[in-house]
Amino acid sequence: MAPTSIKTVLISESVDPRCRTILEENGIQVTEKQNMKKEELLAEIGLYDGLVVRSATKVTADIISAAHNLKIIGRAGTGVDNVDVDAATHKGIIVMNTPSGNTISAAELTCALLMSLSRNVPQAAMSMKQGNWDRKKFMGSELYGKVLGIVGLGRIGKEVATRMQSFGMKTIGYDPITPPEVTASWGVEQMSLEQLWPLCDYITVHTPLMPSTVGLLNDNTFAKCKKGVKVVNCARGGIIDEAALLRALESGQCGGAGLDVFNEEPPKNRSLVDHPNVISCPHLGASTKEAQARCGEDIAQQIVDMVKGKNLVGAVNAQVLAGTFSQESHLLIKLGESLGALLRSCSAAKKSFSRVQITTQGECMKSCTGYMKSAVLVGLLSQDSESRPNLINVLSLSKQKEIEVGQTQDASEGGGVCKVELVASGCNYSVSGSVQGGVPVLLELNGSVFRQPIALCGNLLFFKASSGSQLLSSLAGVLTANGVEIQSFSAPTAHPEDPWHCVGVSSLLPDLSVLKPLVKDAAQLQI
Repeated sequence: MAPTSIKTVLISESVDPRCRTILEENGIQVTEKQNMKKEELLAEIGLYDGLVVRSATKVTADIISAAHNLKIIGRAGTGVDNVDVDAATHKGIIVMNTPSGNTISAAELTCALLMSLSRNVPQAAMSMKQGNWDRKKFMGSELYGKVLGIVGLGRIGKEVATRMQSFGMKTIGYDPITPPEVTASWGVEQMSLEQLWPLCDYITVHTPLMPSTVGLLNDNTFAKCKKGVKVVNCARGGIIDEAALLRALESGQCGGAGLDVFNEEPPKNRSLVDHPNVISCPHLGASTKEAQARCGEDIAQQIVDMVKGKNLVGAVNAQVLAGTFSQESHLLIKLGESLGALLRSCSAAKKSFSRVQITTQGECMKSCTGYMKSAVLVGLLSQDSESRPNLINVLSLSKQKEIEVGQTQDASEGGGVCKVELVASGCNYSVSGSVQGGVPVLLELNGSVFRQPIALCGNLLFFKASSGSQLLSSLAGVLTANGVEIQSFSAPTAHPEDPWHCVGVSSLLPDLSVLKPLVKDAAQLQI
């Protein structure tokens, strides 16, 4: 990915001072304004290239719509529930979090709640403060030998597992992404959720909140668990169905719950918070000095690394950019965008595109398959100034425009070639290009193969006409009369009927119609 220009950043919440320091040391102007009202943020967000938030700032669709210059939203923390990621993606804005910043703190709080549930520590402490000495009332259970079910075996789940194993707990788990052999290497046996529920003495959840995890623990799943199972949620409110949890607590099916997160924060319904078998915290998972320092530093360094074109860490909506940080990828992206722009120019008179097919040929083109489709579409849709197409949003834009997009990789044919075919209003167009000598070049246009590859840079005029001895001189006369000079000329290798030619020109023609007496079709673009 070519470096992204980030010159100004707004920090709208309290983050570690190192965040500002790192950004400013790398030439980024920082403004800090805490406790901004929505109306204030709406009024000012258009001034900034970047926004850094924690969890209090709600970056809604209307705020994103008002962010005319915004290129990145940085969340100094893990979850991005407070950011409308879909709206940001549609506008081509990167949403970035700090995936490892609060891992240790969240894992330690989870362990603290597990231990507190086993020994009733908070309830006993409160009883002591009330002047009581109730040893029998707070009889607990050892963690040793008990089974801990971990749902979600990412960074935090792994850290919880290794810590609770030191108490002699058996750790089992479920994760749809992490391979079983990986979790087995740190002592967690994976199994299906249906197998996991009845085996657990304790269950802790460490998944994002998404449609598949909403209400993951509900009446049905509690019924499959051991009677008296204890549960912990330090991930996201909503993963445990709160009404079902309350029913399980009342019936004794659930023996206790440790909750750091709720559906609504702060919770207006106090039924769970006030329940004697519930230990609750006001969303403290990342509330340690170390986690806040780490998240503040991480988000700043991630922004700086992206700006410098080093790498991209923590982008939740820009996976397409993962392989775009080498010089080779920069050139291939430019090739794709240029080929798309040329097709757009050739089909400028057509009202709509219905299908695009991208074929990359050669073993060396395998690395670009993740982003070449997006690069071509950026070039093809680049005149859509309202949507500002880029690599992040162009796939969703093409879907909105009902453009059918296909992509194939052919390792056996040719080498280092990208071919793009377009259907627009029933007409077919095609271009082929490659990168040669560190320059993106055009090899073929609509069946016309050029004698010499055409460098895809500068002002290029393409025209379709029968070759003749007077063609170039006649064309030069028309161009000169319109203040345009010819700088280069490229002809096709063969001479099919009405082949395409290319001239490099000093500037684009104000009106292509002046060429009508000489050519059958014409297109021009500036790269």
